[in-house]
Amino acid sequence: METLILSIVLPVSREKLYHAWLDSDEHTKFTASSAVIDPRVGGEFYAWNGYITGKNLELEPSRRILQSWRTTDFADEAPDSLLEIMFESVPDGTRLILRHTNIPEGQAVSYEQGWQEYYFAPMLKYFAARLEPVK
Repeated sequence: METLILSIVLPVSREKLYHAWLDSDEHTKFTASSAVIDPRVGGEFYAWNGYITGKNLELEPSRRILQSWRTTDFADEAPDSLLEIMFESVPDGTRLILRHTNIPEGQAVSYEQGWQEYYFAPMLKYFAARLEPVK
């Protein structure tokens, strides 16, 4: 199994970023792809038109999200990976730290590229277009 740790600073508050990650409408807008999210512990989600599926395992409002996570590229017998998203206030907004563990062998490079291209780049554009005063 493989692990990724990535981070990005986004021009948005921790509270708004946390909410956007767990909100079906905002997640759909910042990824430009369909997402349906039940924002409760135990709630299921899908993103990228069903390519990504999982469940919210732990939620610490505005601080941390832990999800089971898999894509249609996982073998049926492969266990879910774990996605931990942490939110830290910084002077320019929020540092999002993404720790993705238990990735099937040989898939981490592809997922790293996917996080950068399909999440981080569009999120930066989405939140920069909605600049707000950072507290």
